[in-house]
Amino acid sequence: MLWIKAFHIIAVICWFAALFYLPRLFVYHAMSDDLPSRERFKIMERKLYRGIATPSMLATLILGGALVHYQWDFIKATYWFWCKLALVVLLIGYHHMCGAHVKRFAQDANTRSARYFRIFNELPVLVLVAIVILVVVKPF
Repeated sequence: MLWIKAFHIIAVICWFAALFYLPRLFVYHAMSDDLPSRERFKIMERKLYRGIATPSMLATLILGGALVHYQWDFIKATYWFWCKLALVVLLIGYHHMCGAHVKRFAQDANTRSARYFRIFNELPVLVLVAIVILVVVKPF
């Protein structure tokens, strides 16, 4: 069980690292005005999303599911767990929104500003803070 928890934490860290960096790439991509830069950002965004973010998300969900399975009798009656699960669902939605932005940039169809992506970039930070507090403090 501790091995599963350790690898779950590693996967979460990798997933969040990708979710922190990918929108920052969007900021720079939205600000770029020359073709070589835009093409470079397309490659970076695609590789980060497909090669790191998505596999890390899948590992997080699989390992998290295993942890839930082994602790189900204990956690099913806790409110903090259900709140955390709701935040994870929101984070999965955010992940897929990033994927939609990657596709739009790849098609040169982005209509969002760099300012939008700066704000968009802050959302996973808020989710991370809330999840860590729920898991460590267990306020409910």
